[in-house]
Amino acid sequence: MISLAVYYEGPFWVGVLEMVEGDELRVTRFVLGSEPTDPELYEFLMRHGSALLARTAESRAVPAGERAERRVNPKRAAKLAARQAARVSTRSTASQEAMRIELEGRKREAATDQRERRRELAEYRREVARRKRVERHRDT
Repeated sequence: MISLAVYYEGPFWVGVLEMVEGDELRVTRFVLGSEPTDPELYEFLMRHGSALLARTAESRAVPAGERAERRVNPKRAAKLAARQAARVSTRSTASQEAMRIELEGRKREAATDQRERRRELAEYRREVARRKRVERHRDT
């Protein structure tokens, strides 16, 4: 089951894509910017939907929790769907936990990448300085 929630958070509108497979929940959060209209949201999903689904599938799974799987009267199901759509945020605590874990993973990746870039830059600068020393030494 896949669900998408769009809500206002601070100065931006944010989307949360939840994917439940069996008893695992995977979540991806993405920033939309200004308030999207329905056609804009549809266009965004058509362009970036497969990438979002791939990113969601790669995110770490958390237990989805107990969910009652029973048949619901169609009228009641329509009421529940309308109520859920009217809510500002449909993030559950499990999806919040999954988003937190994903964010921490991305932070660790960014820190590792930054450290590697700094190391490469320092190595490059040392090499340039060494070449300059050799050139100056040759000229004298």
